[in-house]
Amino acid sequence: MKEPKIRPLAERKNKVTLADFARVPGKVPGFGEWFESLPDLLGASQLKELVRTWRRVRSEGRLAGIAMGAHVLKVGLQPLLIDLMKRGYIQHLATNGAGAIHDYEFALQGASSEDVGENLVDGSFGFWRETFDGLSGIAKEAARDGLGFGAAVGRHIVENNLPHKEVSIFAAAWEMKIPVTVHVAVGCDIVHMDPALDGAALGAATLQDFRVICDSVQKLEKGLWINLGSAVLMPEVFLKAVSTARNLGRLSDDFTTANLDILMHYRAIENVVQRPPKRGLRVTGHHEILLPILHQALLADAPETK
Repeated sequence: MKEPKIRPLAERKNKVTLADFARVPGKVPGFGEWFESLPDLLGASQLKELVRTWRRVRSEGRLAGIAMGAHVLKVGLQPLLIDLMKRGYIQHLATNGAGAIHDYEFALQGASSEDVGENLVDGSFGFWRETFDGLSGIAKEAARDGLGFGAAVGRHIVENNLPHKEVSIFAAAWEMKIPVTVHVAVGCDIVHMDPALDGAALGAATLQDFRVICDSVQKLEKGLWINLGSAVLMPEVFLKAVSTARNLGRLSDDFTTANLDILMHYRAIENVVQRPPKRGLRVTGHHEILLPILHQALLADAPETK
């Protein structure tokens, strides 16, 4: 195979920068009262039930996990996710390979999200040197050290002191010792076009992360699992993790799940909301609107961080 043309990341136009990111607000006066005034019907009822459940899970010291598609990170919600981690509302984060790529690029250069349509015309889409080298190297580090891919991404960002590490959910998870896992579907991510990528290392790293998520799901009794913007991959991973936990006799149906997305997709509903739990919730909406509302609703009932 002929060697592809790989360009420096600095040459790429990016659609999202840190200036576009959500900011972490203080408690908005009256927000809790406004939120509780929403009607106890349909989507508003589901949203309120999600907040009540999340508060209970935190107060009881149960596990709350979020599995998300990469778009959640592309729309700048990292500061809110990191704040919820600091406040004890998240005990596991999971995403796909694209999620790791966006997080890494934001930490490295403060920008991500190329114009796919424009770059696809000349075949430059996805062929970026620093992204290839960074993620390929991290996969090798993970396999060498027996780490999951997610933990290795976080460690790499922290230990190499990337310029914008403060916005990385992987770096935050590594520093807070919160499991963060990356579930790769081979052929779906731009780094898989890298001729130097070690498939064995990548496979070992993401397989280790499947074992990590299985361990977390085994602790989900009376807890909460949120599927945030993943139509297929994360619901499939969750279903297999639930089956593994039950095969080992470590999980009943006594937990709550929620699916939050702009559209309700078949696998997210079946594999997250309906099949596994005693109680499943669904809220339709944009991530960049729903998560800030949830964050503020939780903040209204949470102690201030020090």
